[in-house]
Amino acid sequence: MFERLCIIGVGLIGGSIARAARHYGLSKSIVGYGRLEDVPNLEAAKHLGVIDDYYLQIESALEGIDCLIIATPVAAVESIFALLKPYWSQQIIYTDVGSTKLSVIKAAEHVFGKVPDNFIPAHPIAGAEQSGVEACFYDLFLNRRLIITPLKNTQTNSIRKIQNFWELCGSVVSMMDVNRHDAVLAATSHLPHILAFALVDMLGHKDEQSEIFKYAAGGFRDFTRIASSDPAMWRDICIANKSEIIPLIQQTRMQLDKIECLLENDKDQQLLEIFAYANTARQRFLNQFEGNMSKSITFQVQPGGRLQGEARVPGDKSMSHRSIMLGSLADGITHVKGFLEAEDALATLQAFRDMGVEIEGPVDGCLTIHGVGKQGLKAPKKELYLGNSGTSMRLLSGLLAGQSFNTVLTGDKSLSGRPMKRVTEPLAAMGADIKTTEKGTAPLYITGQAGRLKGIDYVMPMASAQVKSCLLLAGMYAEGETSVTEPAPTRDHTERMLSGFSYPVRQEGSKVTISANGHLIAADIDVPSDISSAAFFLVGASIAPGSDLLLKHVGINPTRTGVIDILRLMGANIEVLNQRVVGGEPVADLHVVYSPLKGIDIPEELVPLAIDEFPVLFVAAACASGQTRLSGAEELRVKESDRIQVMADGLQILGVDAQPTADGMVIQGGLIGGGVVSSHGDHRIAMSFSIAGLRAHAPITVLDCENVNTSFPEFKDLVKRLGLALICEQS
Repeated sequence: MFERLCIIGVGLIGGSIARAARHYGLSKSIVGYGRLEDVPNLEAAKHLGVIDDYYLQIESALEGIDCLIIATPVAAVESIFALLKPYWSQQIIYTDVGSTKLSVIKAAEHVFGKVPDNFIPAHPIAGAEQSGVEACFYDLFLNRRLIITPLKNTQTNSIRKIQNFWELCGSVVSMMDVNRHDAVLAATSHLPHILAFALVDMLGHKDEQSEIFKYAAGGFRDFTRIASSDPAMWRDICIANKSEIIPLIQQTRMQLDKIECLLENDKDQQLLEIFAYANTARQRFLNQFEGNMSKSITFQVQPGGRLQGEARVPGDKSMSHRSIMLGSLADGITHVKGFLEAEDALATLQAFRDMGVEIEGPVDGCLTIHGVGKQGLKAPKKELYLGNSGTSMRLLSGLLAGQSFNTVLTGDKSLSGRPMKRVTEPLAAMGADIKTTEKGTAPLYITGQAGRLKGIDYVMPMASAQVKSCLLLAGMYAEGETSVTEPAPTRDHTERMLSGFSYPVRQEGSKVTISANGHLIAADIDVPSDISSAAFFLVGASIAPGSDLLLKHVGINPTRTGVIDILRLMGANIEVLNQRVVGGEPVADLHVVYSPLKGIDIPEELVPLAIDEFPVLFVAAACASGQTRLSGAEELRVKESDRIQVMADGLQILGVDAQPTADGMVIQGGLIGGGVVSSHGDHRIAMSFSIAGLRAHAPITVLDCENVNTSFPEFKDLVKRLGLALICEQS
């Protein structure tokens, strides 16, 4: 990219930039500049091969360069600008790495009168416990955020070149307004450093300091790690950004005073609420952070193996969502067992905590929900972030349409691309006020219409349990009756659970009717294992010779057992044992033994009963003899991904004859080879291609598997225990 790169300030950051530029071949030569007192450091940098040479005269350092990076402490930036001013050249791109940007901008304005258009303010959010050039390393910036804060006059071409430089160093580049940058970094970086320094300073001055530090554990080390940072550098940063930091210190002091008051008055429940919210908020931050940092999970699957033993897969996701929703709206206390502690269900849980519901847990799948009654929800203080959960967003849009307050529903990149008009249009017919993007996607802006919703008689154009449940929840707040007619049966967990909470629901053939004339009474719920999660193991044991597997306590709701019916039609050997009813839901143990499968035309009446299981059923079809044909499954194209196209693409890579159609797929069974396939961020596709490894003849690499945690975080460990050779790699 550059003929000659000059770095002013060859320390940890500046040295790591030089190492990255050398490692990735971004500059033909790299030089450093410093003062006389910097010579030992510059000599060390040259000896280590970090730079090719160094200069103590600025005019010599600038000779022949086309990029200059200022990597000094922010307090020294103005003096560097003054040093550079007589030699400033439009042939050079200038940039910096300062942790505060407004102070850098003001320094440039003070020296030059205005910020030069070829100066690109930038900030790599990276660091290490050690400082100095000896601590630098080339991948310091790998998967780390780099923020560029351009001004209106900044050269577009120079911005692009600096962006490209940092991306080639491995950074994830964002653009941000200068003031916004300083405010965000004050909260996420500067304040935490101040707190770490303050805590260690306080404890270090105690008489019993040796005793305190002797028993300090990992938590103390982790919290105070950043107090190892360069004190002088952080002094300069804090002074430069004090206008943003001081209000945050004041807010932190108020929060600590609040916690002190709760402790003094033994307000244990309120203390729990603060800690529980912080716990889930941090997890939400980590999920977003990992996604934003392009952190990826890859499954490496070796061919062969068999599934043997017994297991209980996690709780049903659909029921876990609904237990939170209805338990929160009930009168009394609801106890839940078997709750799915995965990201999707936890997003629903946090949403109701944000609306004032006290929820204890989860601990080992157990929750205690202190219901607030049908009219007891409170306005959330901020938007409700629902991660990757389409169920949460679609069901909540109905429930919140009839509240007395306004809400905003947001989600991650995947959820923000999924269609929401299928629920917003019928809700609008009921009088709901919900705004989406022009594409009909999230964020959803819901203006509460308490007392103004009207019941409707809605005939669904496409079978969808989420649409049906959304309208039934809205119907609990609508004048008159709300009826939903299905074109084909879909899962009926909402209707069953409403009845379990003593809410009147009327079923007449394919029509379900509800009204506002009812109350939810708290009930205990035992969530059975999710048949959608069990499906991966049902297929795996069916296709892998020598398999013999028992899956315990699986929900066999008749609106969910399409996967069993389809596999049996294909010749699978699946026994349903120990059938019983738990909390109104049928449950059984499923015993599956390997049996050769044959291709079939999948009956359309079974399609809605297995809609989530088709990705892994496509794998079963690829292992079957003959042709399997699916039609009537167009809904698969609007799931977390276009599951028809993505599965067809992946199967073709693995050597399978899989031809997508508008509403399904035609698969010629045969050999499964190896290769690299992408799940496109879809958890069910990632797990399905992993199961394909049981019959593959070569290794399979499955990319983009991080969203497996949204529904089945234990999958990788459980499937390995039962016999699949899977390695999870994170980068």
